[in-house]
Amino acid sequence: MATDYNFEQIFTDVAFENLSIRYKEFEQCTFRNCDFTQCDFAGVMFVECTFYDCNFKETKINYVSLRDVQFIGCDFTSVNFAMTDQVIYNFNFTNCLLDYAQFYALKLKKMQFINCSMISVDFMNSDLTEALFDNCNLRRAVFIDTNLQKADFYSSYDFVIDPEKNKMKRAIFSTEGLKGLLSKYDLVIK
Repeated sequence: MATDYNFEQIFTDVAFENLSIRYKEFEQCTFRNCDFTQCDFAGVMFVECTFYDCNFKETKINYVSLRDVQFIGCDFTSVNFAMTDQVIYNFNFTNCLLDYAQFYALKLKKMQFINCSMISVDFMNSDLTEALFDNCNLRRAVFIDTNLQKADFYSSYDFVIDPEKNKMKRAIFSTEGLKGLLSKYDLVIK
């Protein structure tokens, strides 16, 4: 990585070092089985990039820009996304581990989470309008003052969401998911 701008490159099995990625731009690049746990992402921009089976566990991803980025099979355990650059950004997750991740107060409209483990994820004050949660484990995920209008939870499970503490107009749930909306009332649903 000798240049600050990388275009259409493929990075495989690279363990990126602490400062090796700072202030660089990656456009239409592919990352496979890379380790970013030691990185400082200050001033890094990813545009139309795809990450396969990469490790971001407990990484500090402050001030990173994610524009049209796909994460597939990646580990984001305990990552705080709250400080990502929020200007023209879009990123989605498929088959990812997002347990204990934080998305506090982010605008995540139309975000897609597909087949993800999202145990104890923090979505407080986030805007998840029209977000898709497809077959996601949302055990202990926190939804307070969250905009969930038109969000799709139809195939996700193990969530508890209080309709009185969130905006939920036209959100989609399965019949089985209703117990997660009514749990605070301590009802027996058969």
